[in-house]
Amino acid sequence: MISKKTQYGLKALGYLASQYGNGPVLIADIATKKKIPIKFLESILLLLKQNQVLESKKGKGGGYYLAQSPKKTTLAAAIRIIGGPIAMLPCVSLNFYEKCSDCDEINCGLRRVMAITRDATLKVLEKKTLQDLIDGNIENMSF
Repeated sequence: MISKKTQYGLKALGYLASQYGNGPVLIADIATKKKIPIKFLESILLLLKQNQVLESKKGKGGGYYLAQSPKKTTLAAAIRIIGGPIAMLPCVSLNFYEKCSDCDEINCGLRRVMAITRDATLKVLEKKTLQDLIDGNIENMSF
């Protein structure tokens, strides 16, 4: 299950994807449209800006906007930035690997199943982009 932070971040990115090319969007507008607490949203958007997914403009007409086309940022990349590992166990994570302290990785059945789960999940998330998060967008919904 993804965290509330990740869920909010993906909702915000979907909204920004729908506004791509229309200029910066105010945090308050995103918070209102997507029903996200504004203080929580501020920290998520700052994290995405620090990782070059978003850009911002200060002052009148300012706000946040996608750094590149919504078709170029995968959901896998966004999830890793906002929520960390995609894998359900640290011992099968590709980017956040940690050895489990209580198992034999070579013979662990749970690890084998979670590795298959990770691979299947990544197969979808690495093909889907922020473009796919736009509400009502039913193009390319095959897996």
